[in-house]
Amino acid sequence: MCRLSAITADKYFPVMDNILALETMKEGHDGSGLGVVLKDIGGEFKELKEYPILSGICTDEGRVTLDEFMKEAGFKVKFMWEPQITERPGSSVTRRGHYLTTAYQYPNAYIDRSQAERDALLTETRLRLRARGAKDNSLYVFSFWPDIITLKEVGDPLEVGEFFGLDKKPLEAKIVLAQGRQNTNYAIDLYACHPFFLQGYGTMTNGENTAFLPNRDYLLRRGFSGYSNYNSDSEIFCHTLHFIHKKLDYPLPYYKDVITPLSNQEIAGRPDAAALRLIKKSLRPLCIDGPNCVIGFLPDGTVFMVQDSKKLRPGVVGGGAGRYALMSEECGLDQAIPQRDKEGDIIPMRYDFVIISPNAKEVQVWNQLKG
Repeated sequence: MCRLSAITADKYFPVMDNILALETMKEGHDGSGLGVVLKDIGGEFKELKEYPILSGICTDEGRVTLDEFMKEAGFKVKFMWEPQITERPGSSVTRRGHYLTTAYQYPNAYIDRSQAERDALLTETRLRLRARGAKDNSLYVFSFWPDIITLKEVGDPLEVGEFFGLDKKPLEAKIVLAQGRQNTNYAIDLYACHPFFLQGYGTMTNGENTAFLPNRDYLLRRGFSGYSNYNSDSEIFCHTLHFIHKKLDYPLPYYKDVITPLSNQEIAGRPDAAALRLIKKSLRPLCIDGPNCVIGFLPDGTVFMVQDSKKLRPGVVGGGAGRYALMSEECGLDQAIPQRDKEGDIIPMRYDFVIISPNAKEVQVWNQLKG
């Protein structure tokens, strides 16, 4: 199993808060990698929220490819953040080359374009750069989006955090998702490391999805280029969220109804039973087969935790107005928010969908049986 650590707050906090929470849950991950996604970023990026940030890793050759591509596409560098790399003898982390966290100005031709056109440009740019780097592993691109930073590397999460110098030169954000990885692949692939991100949506998962093939095949047939390059069965959760919420414009709770549909008898008890029957029938290929615990966020800053119907992966949510944490284990919650009312902690079960509003104002538990 992996371990998940998510924090959402109304004030900026350092990424190390998540990593230290993962350290307390160390028995649940094997130290094979750390993935982090930051949303609503502070510090040096606080005044750069309108500029897309490219996050990735490249070799010297990959850097040349990147710079030439971006120049030809019309992107201009606005700001570059470089981690304060610290290499220690005996560390589980090996430096790969350049770690990219670069904010760009949009090409002049896109200054007055619609948001939809800009979104498509950023998605296609990321995919084209990823394809070029895949030939020789000279360039990895994890995300290319405004106000989003993604860091991924192989090694023990705490050692990776110290390797990036996040304890000395911290990155801050109001939403951070971090995963301590338990490698379940034959070879470790950075693109398979959670969290995953697509056009404002992010998710990470503890579990496995044995319904991956029908899920993937359905999404591949939607005609959207962003549904591609599946190196992990868990990336499905992010793309399904994007499809349900952005493409179909369904309210967030229907995400659970799609991935873990109720039985026909249970549907009969919902006030929207007629709609649920149609959803279950038409979107059946997106039903998952877990066990899974999924944590994610929406473009507006909503953060959530959802369990599949088998409820065989741990998850707990706690905190108070202004700061909530969503963790795999209570010890992680104790590390992230030690001073909280523990009686208010939420352990979502098979029908529960825990939703935290933007800026961590409040938490609600939506029950699937009641709707």
